[in-house]
Amino acid sequence: MDEILRIDTVSEHDAFYHKENLHPLVSIMDFNGRVPEIYASRMNFGFYIVYLKEVMCGDMKYGRHTYDYQDRTLVFVAPGQVINVDISRDYKPQGYALLFHPDLIRGTSLGRHMDDYTFFSYQSNEALHLSERERKIVLDCFDKISYELERGVDKHSKMLIVANIELFLNYCIRFYDRQFISRSGPNTDILSQFEKLLNEYYQSDKPQTIGLPSVTYCAEQFNLSTNYFGDLIKKETGKTALEYIQLKIMDWAKQKILDNPKTINEIAYELGFKYPAHFTRAFKKSTGVTPIGYRLLNNSTT
Repeated sequence: MDEILRIDTVSEHDAFYHKENLHPLVSIMDFNGRVPEIYASRMNFGFYIVYLKEVMCGDMKYGRHTYDYQDRTLVFVAPGQVINVDISRDYKPQGYALLFHPDLIRGTSLGRHMDDYTFFSYQSNEALHLSERERKIVLDCFDKISYELERGVDKHSKMLIVANIELFLNYCIRFYDRQFISRSGPNTDILSQFEKLLNEYYQSDKPQTIGLPSVTYCAEQFNLSTNYFGDLIKKETGKTALEYIQLKIMDWAKQKILDNPKTINEIAYELGFKYPAHFTRAFKKSTGVTPIGYRLLNNSTT
């Protein structure tokens, strides 16, 4: 297996592309055909990167998937992710990138809410496709950050740079919302497949062999990242994927409690709970009564 080229700092990345570094923790890269110092098939970065268009290569992969590169495409890379790069030595990269180190946002509002930007954990085939107008907004945000970097550091620099990065990422949330809506047909299909997947799960022995169905397990069945799948389900149903799964489990639990002469402990194990007490706690949280109470209450009314 090829060695992984590790680039830990923004300054190292700028040097890698023969670009003057204006700030050790943040940079706006205009690739414009810049040729990297060396060629590597696998790269790992110690900072956040947002790529716009074909910034490094024609074939960039994260995990098993190839980035769906087209004009007006944004791809998000978090620190520690390994990127597989397939480029030839005569390739002249085009496009832009925003690079910022976690140290830049540490202690700021953006740093405290960075986990909200779940698209940094999306798979490569879940890139954000921009309209021309959205692309202009992205470039405007990049221009504002570039302006602050070029004018030199003063007491306002960090606040303004971080604020503009946060503004850019908030626009990306809006653009992803638009993308979810514009692809509502395929999304609805995934929702129906999600329902089918859960039904088939409980018609098999998987609850006893694997346990409760997890969001990660379900996402993998659709070749989607956990975060993208979760965000998609939330947009379609108003519930998180975990809440949706839990509601389905409770529906099956109610049916088993009323239609099945087995004990509550046996039903708990059939549903995939390791411990009956966990089932009882989850059921009471969902319905307001214990499983035994639910059985007694409904049997008394029939």
